[in-house]
Amino acid sequence: MIQHRPYASLGGANHGWLDAKHHFSFANYHDAERMGWGALRVWNDDAIQANTGFPPHSHADMEIITYVRDGAISHQDNLGNRGRTEAGDVQVMSAGSGIQHAEYNLEADTSRIFQIWIIPDQRGGTPTWGSKPFPKGERAGRFVILASGKAGDDDALPIRADARVLGLTLAAGESADYALGADRYGYLVPAKGAVEVNGLRIDARDGAAIRNEAQLRVTALEDAEIVLVDTAP
Repeated sequence: MIQHRPYASLGGANHGWLDAKHHFSFANYHDAERMGWGALRVWNDDAIQANTGFPPHSHADMEIITYVRDGAISHQDNLGNRGRTEAGDVQVMSAGSGIQHAEYNLEADTSRIFQIWIIPDQRGGTPTWGSKPFPKGERAGRFVILASGKAGDDDALPIRADARVLGLTLAAGESADYALGADRYGYLVPAKGAVEVNGLRIDARDGAAIRNEAQLRVTALEDAEIVLVDTAP
């Protein structure tokens, strides 16, 4: 089963400095049918204006993955971590028992991100933060694991959940396969370009909520950049 969620159907709010679209209920947007998907709780599609950002605020008991689509995001937190994550790269914050952080767009132009929240397998734990470059050329034509809590995914950023976040780039006409497993929940969003997922067209920034599909075949209808989350129920 693949449920198509067109970009136009997403919730959201435009705060001027931040134009946010929500794939799931978040902040003042509530939809009882969109409270999460497996352990995936939040997928926000954010456009952050230059020299603005999220001032210091707190999180706990959540795995927060930021995929930068355009521009860059600068992070700082109360543990002393600081970093700048550029387009195509990923940062992960395991909020654990609690962390206070800020994220700013210190660039000259608008930065665009996907922010993905996954419910951890256990509450608490020491909070951590990390980032890593994932060159798009290295994931051309194949899924690359960007963040994972699964054993053996040693090249990915670690998260504390039975889940993966994967990236893929395809040229028009190319396909790639992913063994999701019929017992898993998948959620796929093209950052750019239109694709078919097991024959169903998904346009740029649409969502595809997937379950009971053991195997995925993603075919690019135009040059595409894709993010997939694979979680336990």
